[in-house]
Amino acid sequence: MLLIALEMIGIAVFAASGAVAAVRARLDVFGVIVVALTTALGGGIIRDVLLGVHPPTSLRNWPYLLVPALTGLIVFFYHPQVARLRRSVLLLDAVGLGLFVTSGTTTALALGATPYAACLIGMTSGIGGGAVRDLLLREIPMVLRREIYAVAALAGAVVIVVGHWARLPEAPVALAASGLIVALRLVALWRKWNAPVARGLEG
Repeated sequence: MLLIALEMIGIAVFAASGAVAAVRARLDVFGVIVVALTTALGGGIIRDVLLGVHPPTSLRNWPYLLVPALTGLIVFFYHPQVARLRRSVLLLDAVGLGLFVTSGTTTALALGATPYAACLIGMTSGIGGGAVRDLLLREIPMVLRREIYAVAALAGAVVIVVGHWARLPEAPVALAASGLIVALRLVALWRKWNAPVARGLEG
């Protein structure tokens, strides 16, 4: 029950980030809800498609659709108030990223994915929705150009895979992986870390 509650919180936070971006792009209410749903569920749907889970989990259970849709509506009508909670949203976003990456990697391993594939699928579970959100809004995905986001997700996925290979207890490994992701995200935000980009380019 606790895991489901945490997952719903993660979905709501990701939906809020998508809805805020959609509001800033001046989409109508339907567009805001669509982007909120895509941001919240995109990574999980991509994960399930890659693993051959049909239909995807989020399309078989109504709370997975209701929570992001309601979150999108709330942000649409109360976006100035939501914008003031930026720090809290960033913290919850980091926690949601940790949860989705560990859950996605563990699911991939349980369904027989190779360690290499499980790392990539786990990372995609965490960052996929945000990448699709940015593409819908005609932007280069943020995870490819700013902040330590995808790198943190991949690091957490690697911890899960190494723990699985070493036959360590699943719960402590998942907790350690989630903690690593959250810590990397928060330190990156605090220190304003970004992955290096090529130098010497004009424009």
